[in-house]
Amino acid sequence: MTRAYVAETGNGSAEGERSGSRVRRLLDGWKGDPGIWRRGLVLAGLAVLIALVMLVHAKIPNRIGNLGSLTETFLPWLGLFVPVLLGLALWRRSATALIALVLPAVVWLNLFGGLLTDKESKGGNLVVATHNVNADNPDPAGTARKLIASGADVLALEELPGSAVGAYERALAGTYPHHSVQGTVGLWSKFPLSEAEPVDIRLGWTRAMRATVNAPAGQVKVYVAHMPSVRVKLSAGFTARQRDASADALGDAIASDPLKKVVLLGDLNGTMNDRALNNITSQMRSTQGAAGNGFGFTWPAAFPMARIDQIMVKGVEPKSSWTLGRTPSDHLPIAARLKI
Repeated sequence: MTRAYVAETGNGSAEGERSGSRVRRLLDGWKGDPGIWRRGLVLAGLAVLIALVMLVHAKIPNRIGNLGSLTETFLPWLGLFVPVLLGLALWRRSATALIALVLPAVVWLNLFGGLLTDKESKGGNLVVATHNVNADNPDPAGTARKLIASGADVLALEELPGSAVGAYERALAGTYPHHSVQGTVGLWSKFPLSEAEPVDIRLGWTRAMRATVNAPAGQVKVYVAHMPSVRVKLSAGFTARQRDASADALGDAIASDPLKKVVLLGDLNGTMNDRALNNITSQMRSTQGAAGNGFGFTWPAAFPMARIDQIMVKGVEPKSSWTLGRTPSDHLPIAARLKI
């Protein structure tokens, strides 16, 4: 036993000495290299540019192809350039690039570091969920069963084709005795609904609605919305003019609602960083940002890159927020536990 202990200690010490020797040799090599400050200037410039984009993304103009909104939609992914540039800086043995990389790393952590922590808390008396089910969903009944399993008290569905409404109604009826479908959006609830009506978001057809949910903990106004789709085209950039106008209209409707406890569920076709949603985001909180864990990306379902489906609240306290399992839709469903 004594010999084994001595041998193990000796090996560990030798390994530590070897590791220390490698680090010292690396540092000594860098100290004797006069080019470490001259090499990697391009990498350093890229690092500074990425940091500036993240810092002043709100100043990037939308006049040309809605470039600002496009950048803000995928803003968190700019952080991927940091480890890539780090590897290149080490390979190039560039002290200048390594120092410059501190800037985008700090900016990214300041913008998104808070999303990496689990902010869930106990309590809550209302669970809500929302899902863009996809008009071409081949299995409405199966999708409904997965959503029921979430335990949601209130469920919003978007992109409901008229041909599939009956299938969703039949599948959800046993769990949600109260519901209202307005155009291509619908709201299902375990608690009575009142004042269900469409909301005009300047489209000419109905893709938004609202209703009062009479929950045991109190009344809350629930909005369901599906903002117009956006497209990325080489010839026109990020085409989102109709989405932007509809977002402004929805924000106006929420701001003028006499009931001060409001929940917004839906596919907004935009992230919380997108300035086009300012008329909504300026008055409401994202449950993911306030009580979630991680980014909660929802689209595309096969490889989520952005959270364009949202649960937002005003006058209501978010306690937890999470992403649900995949369905046949190209969006992931999301849920949140709230305290009215």
